[in-house]
Amino acid sequence: MPFKKSYFNLIYLVFAFWSTAALAAEIKISNPKMTMVLNYSGKASITSLVVNGQKVISSADGVFTSVNINGITYSSLHLKKTPVLLKTGNVYKLSNISYGNKSFTITENWIFTINDKAIRWTIERSSNKPLRVDESAAPVFNFDNINTWEGAYQGYGGLAWFYLFNEKLCTYGVHTRSSDFWNSKTGNGLNITVAAPGKNVAMKYSRTADDKLAYTISVSNNEMALKRDSDTQRRRFLRGRTDVWAPFNLAAGPGSQSITLSYFNFDEKYGRGKFSGVDGAKVGAVLNTIARIGVIDSLHFGGNSWATPYGPICLHEQYIAQLGLAINDAKYLKGDETCLDYYRDHAIKPDGRVYPRWAYTNEDAMPSQFNSDGFYEAQWGVLMDSNPDLVINVADLYDMTGDKIWVKQHQLSCEKALDWILKRDSNNNGLVEMMTDNHTQKRSSDWIDIVWASYENAFVNAKLYHALVKWADIEQQLNNDAKATYYKNFAAKLKESFNKPTADGGFWDQEKSCYAYWIDKDKSVHGRNMVTPVNFMAIAYDICNNDARKQTILDNIEMQMQQEKLFFWPLCMTTYLPGEAKEYQYPFPSYENGDLFLSWGAIAVKAYAEYKPALALKYVRNVLEQYGKDGLAFQRYGRIKQDGLGDDILSGNSLAIVGLYQAIYGINPLYNRFYLNPHITPELAGTVLNYRYRDKKLTINLDNDNYAVADGKFKVNAKQSFGFNSTKGQLSYFNGGSPAVALNAASAGNLTINIKNWDGDKMEWHQQAAKPVTYVLHQLNPNTDYSFAVNGKQAEVLKSDLNGELKIAYKFGAANEDMMLSKLN
Repeated sequence: MPFKKSYFNLIYLVFAFWSTAALAAEIKISNPKMTMVLNYSGKASITSLVVNGQKVISSADGVFTSVNINGITYSSLHLKKTPVLLKTGNVYKLSNISYGNKSFTITENWIFTINDKAIRWTIERSSNKPLRVDESAAPVFNFDNINTWEGAYQGYGGLAWFYLFNEKLCTYGVHTRSSDFWNSKTGNGLNITVAAPGKNVAMKYSRTADDKLAYTISVSNNEMALKRDSDTQRRRFLRGRTDVWAPFNLAAGPGSQSITLSYFNFDEKYGRGKFSGVDGAKVGAVLNTIARIGVIDSLHFGGNSWATPYGPICLHEQYIAQLGLAINDAKYLKGDETCLDYYRDHAIKPDGRVYPRWAYTNEDAMPSQFNSDGFYEAQWGVLMDSNPDLVINVADLYDMTGDKIWVKQHQLSCEKALDWILKRDSNNNGLVEMMTDNHTQKRSSDWIDIVWASYENAFVNAKLYHALVKWADIEQQLNNDAKATYYKNFAAKLKESFNKPTADGGFWDQEKSCYAYWIDKDKSVHGRNMVTPVNFMAIAYDICNNDARKQTILDNIEMQMQQEKLFFWPLCMTTYLPGEAKEYQYPFPSYENGDLFLSWGAIAVKAYAEYKPALALKYVRNVLEQYGKDGLAFQRYGRIKQDGLGDDILSGNSLAIVGLYQAIYGINPLYNRFYLNPHITPELAGTVLNYRYRDKKLTINLDNDNYAVADGKFKVNAKQSFGFNSTKGQLSYFNGGSPAVALNAASAGNLTINIKNWDGDKMEWHQQAAKPVTYVLHQLNPNTDYSFAVNGKQAEVLKSDLNGELKIAYKFGAANEDMMLSKLN
């Protein structure tokens, strides 16, 4: 009896030890900013994840891997065997992870490598046979709440914005390898990047039935296809379901991918600087969210939100690349390059016609006028502005990236798009004609798609002028002088005809003191109701060269804005005449006949900024105030109540803020320089902006009549507009808006140049230099003598060469010097 009792006690102790060990089969893995708990007690899962003190995952099914086959999920939460953990230095390896059923087994090894900045999780996965899977999670992260993060920036510059996941089982699927999850309230950010060489990666974000955020990574041999049926077709965003991806084949044998998790400080990575005179937090919020939501996926950049029921992209929107100027994210610019490559290859017909739209479904298309990639002609008419708009987007993006190799790859396609529409000038007056001759045909021809603009359309021709001017410069850079001259000459003729009075075949309506919208073939004039995009484009694109006209247009619009107390400019100031628009646009104001569409904010701000910047700023502030009320979460605003209307959120709702950056702050990244051309008001003085220009982080200081750009080593101060560029050891200064370098300065140390005067015959600047500087001045009179003075005393006489260049290698005696180079008579 005593022996038996001792035996059973021993069995009990062994069982108790085994149970305790099983319960304790977890380990904490951490670095200075992240801590995760790995549980391997009969399963393999991460049950806790803490990011900079914020717990973002805290559940038994926090992070795990799985496959779903025929509606059954097999996962690392239910294993066939007990996994084994081995720790070696800063590497943790959990092996023998095995799950499946009697007919198949998936085996995995999880390897965690820790350093101070990141945790790299490598998943080695092998299947004993080929599988047809409905879904694969490698892995899925179940964050505690849909509001744990505000959103996730994609590797191509788009945004999964969880504000739009406003009901359970909302799902959004995209093709990307990277996500930046962020929370602006805590300031915490979590980057998750997947490396899977030779494989394709897709990510899916779902609001679960219990209001968690499920983030699923899928890796496959071929690009993940969308699950297509009569309802979804090309839809990335689903409601009431989570099966966004089509079933795919999971090959037998081994595979591997690495998921790197790293913390980032939201303000440091996405902060925009110090704002004076406007609410900087709202500026950042609009540009970090609203401006990005038209990016549907890695190859589909547009203006309509991916949450829109039929998800249209309007290729006839010239401002998609322009959004990148203020978004100021290199990933957006690179993503848009890839998108425009895709449009070049899939959205241009053989004859050069550019399809104006893409959508999840074909419901908006003309019968049979669509291709298998989802591009189509809209049911409302042949929307002609898609041709110049494609060219404008390519040109704008090139200015922001300076990627000459890339733009060269678009030269033939942009020429093709331009030449197609230029052939529409049958009467040789420089104004291209639409597909319809008369408004009574009830077909549209541009973005305002249910107004029957026909024949010679000022809206389309204004965009075409802008495209021709921009593309002619690019042709010049690509050494095609013949094409450059052709486009410049066509633009000049277009501009001349555009500005003629309507009685002489132009668009200037002397009676109404505005540019008319269109002229039918029978010479009748239509759209005389101050259509604001037409008139703003005429001014912003420098078509209108008459200052009196500009002032009349802008003053008349502002007078009526004050009378109606509108917070933003409407599409037109008064009503279209009966028959000029679709029937349900009446009585005025209704929809495109009088409502407020924020998408035209950038050109409006630019039109006013050069005339009365205070007025431009007023409407920027109005938009920011409206954002504070409703998040700009609408397609448009009604004219009478100024209430949000429409079931979409347009990225164009951010364009007034883009105008703030481009026209008021004067931020203009160009192909060979950063051009600063501010039009600030006194209350904006003291603004300090952080801006990424190519691979540099710039600091921009804006004060009244004193502006500066610095990159950490070089700095230029001036009282007027200028261009800035720097390479290793060399600073380039561009005087005013000139695209040609005025001054190069080479130095191994920090250098600040304060431009005092630069008029061609006399150049004055002050330097603060840590080390010797060598200057080269350009655009001087060739073979001419110049006096060089330091601190008011002549140092030497120098002669420019035959190219008008002159080198100064004077040994300066102090760090602070006043320089002057003046032409000798």
